[in-house]
Formats: sequence, structure tokens, C-alpha cells
Amino acid sequence: MSEVIEEITPAPITPLPAATIEDPPASMSRAASVARVPPLQIPAPTTAVNGVGGGGGGAGGGGGDQITLKTPKALTPKSRTPRFMTPIGSPVRRALKLTRLDPQDAWLPITESRNGNAYYAAFHTLCSGIGIQALILPVAFITLGWTWGIICMTLAFIWQLYTLYLLVQLHESAETGLRYCRYIQLCNASFGEKQAQFLALFPILYLSGGTCVALIVLGGSTAKSFFQIVCGPTCTVKSLTPAEWYLVFTVVASILSQLPNLNSIAGVSLVGAISAIGYSTLIWVVSLDKGKLPNVSYDPVKADKQYIHFFDVLNALGMIAFAFRGHNLILEIQATMPSSEKHPSRVPMWRGVQISYTLIAMCIFPLAIVGYWAYGQKIPAQGGMFVALFSFHAQDTSQFILGLASLFVIVNALSSFQIYGMPMFDEMESHYTRRFKKPAPWWLRAIVRCMFTYGCYFMAVAIPFLGSVAGLLGGISLPVTLAYPCFMWIKMKKPKKYGISWGVNWVLGVVGMILSVMLTAAGLYVVIDTGIKVSFFKPQ
Repeated sequence: MSEVIEEITPAPITPLPAATIEDPPASMSRAASVARVPPLQIPAPTTAVNGVGGGGGGAGGGGGDQITLKTPKALTPKSRTPRFMTPIGSPVRRALKLTRLDPQDAWLPITESRNGNAYYAAFHTLCSGIGIQALILPVAFITLGWTWGIICMTLAFIWQLYTLYLLVQLHESAETGLRYCRYIQLCNASFGEKQAQFLALFPILYLSGGTCVALIVLGGSTAKSFFQIVCGPTCTVKSLTPAEWYLVFTVVASILSQLPNLNSIAGVSLVGAISAIGYSTLIWVVSLDKGKLPNVSYDPVKADKQYIHFFDVLNALGMIAFAFRGHNLILEIQATMPSSEKHPSRVPMWRGVQISYTLIAMCIFPLAIVGYWAYGQKIPAQGGMFVALFSFHAQDTSQFILGLASLFVIVNALSSFQIYGMPMFDEMESHYTRRFKKPAPWWLRAIVRCMFTYGCYFMAVAIPFLGSVAGLLGGISLPVTLAYPCFMWIKMKKPKKYGISWGVNWVLGVVGMILSVMLTAAGLYVVIDTGIKVSFFKPQ
């Protein structure tokens, strides 16, 4: 095959129309069929130039984007053909697959801009990777203790970093020339559309929409604390109600949500990443400086009954697993980068991931270890390190430090809202582009994003106790991070059966699914056993 292709004379400069390219008869030999199709006459989209790919569409689409596969320069004559009509590369040429221009990806917020780089990827990943959920990691140590707490946390970090690497590699395929720019697209290609909708749709929607609701609750309540710190103990100004603070946060978030695409919020993500590093570092440094509390105990808490202790351990593991979320955004972030056969997007993406997760490890491990060392079993179960800072050190810590930490939390929540909301914006706009075959006008995009943002506000006010069931919902969404990438690697890459890669991914995938079921059961038990304070339309 390769010899036949090398002997083909390059085609004329002006390509033939796509209609003149016909599929070879079934009776023809493979070599003859290849010879009938000049390699430089088949038009294909160049995502590095215009961001348009074949088989794309909305978040529910089953296809991916076509990546540019270029022929060697020695075989490519100087052409006057427009840059968006480039020759298809040898892997697809050998498969005799024609590409289809799909302009929808150039109209959707995730993929309309393809000028991302490793730094943008690091900003987005770092901003979404460090969240307020990392501040409850010391709570897991209350049940697990020092040894098992550190071991489980380290294994979870390595595990999720491995599955993240799998997703980065699966984003584009040199064999088919496709890019899977959304997590649900890769699920559709791996498991089939019906199975993907059943297995992955709810966890992905929760990780996007549910996180935005939780961020409004977090940002609004922290804004109230920040106001009280700035105003001072002798302040006579009446503070806003919790619902009104939620509304203030939502208004600012809705204004930022008008930024058009994922690349355009790179600066917002940079500010959010800096603020995330800032508040996490401030909290553990202050805790370390103040020293451990008197009579602190590090003995793991054990329930009287064995099965209750078992569920407590699972709940602690759920806290650790929930701290390492964000995999549902990795493919979307990588989709903002240009890609070609010579310069695939996985290279800068993985470089950005390495930078961001190095910083993430430098933040979350000190938080967990110093937090448990300073507070032991006394660390608050609700709020973790952030609540502990105000509960134990509000009197002996500078108000400037407390106010700065609160401000960092608010800024990070606003920035994270934009990242987690972008897949939802993309999904809603995709319905319009698929139906009307044109990009959504600016006024419709503004209305759609405001509707989503204020819809999250309504949920935050109506169900302010959503954080109480975060462990339960975290168990349901766990496969998105730890299990599905392993199964998708086996399905898409087809490693050698019973080989190392095949065995490792099967084991991790099955263990991840079992762990998800057990964590969901444990979270449900904890909710039933301890109860939740149901307060519809009564935010605290």
C-alpha cells in the first residue's frame, strides 16, 4: 500500500470539485482504488485555521471534529487553493474516507475559537481543579487517620491523573482524523448514543449545572461574611439577606457569562487560578502558624457498630474522590487548541495539565495534612478548613487576612462558574444551530446565558441544602472521573487482549464502578441516618 501511494504524482494545483470524486467499484483492487483518488484533490477542513470539523455539532452529537492531516512538504506543490481546502493525510487517504464540512463547531462557544495553548489550558484546569471541595479533605482524615488518609489521597490523585491522561490522548484520533471536543461525544463514540445518554448524561449535567448552583450558594454566603469583616463589629449598616447576597453574586456571574467562548475567559480563569492558590495557601499557612489546638486528637473515629464504621469509611473516600473532579471539562478545554498531524493538540494540553496539577498538588496536600495536624477531630464537618479558620482563629488573626481569604473564595467561585457553565451554554446553543443551520445571534446568546444563570440562582434559593447531598451526588458522578475513561480507552484504542494496558484499564474501570455504587449507597445512608435540614426557599 505505502509503495503505491509514494508513486502517485501530485495532483494539479486546482482541486477537482468534490462531486467528481467517486467511490471505486467493489471489484477493483485496493491499490487501484487508491490510484484513482489523487491524494491532493480531496478537500478537508483545517481546524487550525477555521475551527470547523466534520461530525461535530452540539454536546449531544456522536461525532467529533476533523483534525488536519497534512502531506509531506516534498509532495505538496505551492497551491492557490484557499487554506480551508487542504489535502487529506495518508491515514484517512488509505481508508478512502471523505470528510464533511460541518460549520456548527465554528458557531458554538467551546470550539468557535481555536487559538488556545498550554498556558490557557493550565489556567482553565487550575481554576476548575482547585475548589472549595478541597477544603474538606481533612474531614476525611477523621475517619481514615493519618496513614490511610495519606495513602488513599495519594492513590486517588495518581488514579485521576492517569484517567486524565487517557482523555487527553483520546481527544483526537490519527486513524480516523476525528476530534472529540466534548465528553459526551467521546461517550457516544465509545458506548453508543443510547448507552452514553444513560450512563454519562446526568453525571455530566450535574458536574456542570449542579456545580454552578453550589458556587452561587458558596459565593453568596462568603460575600455576606466578607461584608461583615469589612464593615466591622461596630457597623450599623443592615446587611442583605442570604437570598439577596446570592442575587448579587448571580448578577456579576451573568455579566461575565456574556464573554463569547471558552478561550475568551482565559484571563478570568487566570484570576480564578491565582485566587484559588491564594486562599488555599493562606488558610493552611495561618493554621500552621497558629499551631495545633489544645488537646487535639488524631485517633480515627470508629462507630460502635461495624457496618456504620464501614459506611463512614466509604463516605470519607467519597470526600477524597469528590475533591478530584473536573474531568468533564478536559476535552472541552483541549478543543480550544489548534491540532494537526504534525502538531497534535495533546502535546500542549498535557504540558498545561502537568503545570496545573503540580500546583494543585502543592495546594491540596498541605491543606489536608496541615489541616488535620492543626485541628484533628475538631475540624468542622461542614466547611472544613474555611469554617475552621473563622471558628478557631477569628480573634487572633488579622481581619485583613480573613477578608482577603474571603475575597479570594468569591473571585474563584465567580471564575469557576464561567468554566463549569460553558458546557451548558454550548449545549443550549447547539439546539439552535442544529435546527436553523446558523450561529445564534448575540441577543439570543445573551438571553440563553442569563436564563441559565438565573435558573441556577432559583435552584440555589429553592434548594439551599444541596450541599448536604453532595457526597451522594459525588458518588453518582464518580465514574466520569475514574471509570469511564478506562473503558473508553479499551473501546477506542483496542489494546492487546490480556496485555498490560488492557488489564490495568479493566481493573481500574471495574473498581471505579464498584466504588461508585458503594459511595452512592454510603452517601444515601449518611443522608438518611443523619438527616438533612430541608429548608425550601430559606437560604441561611
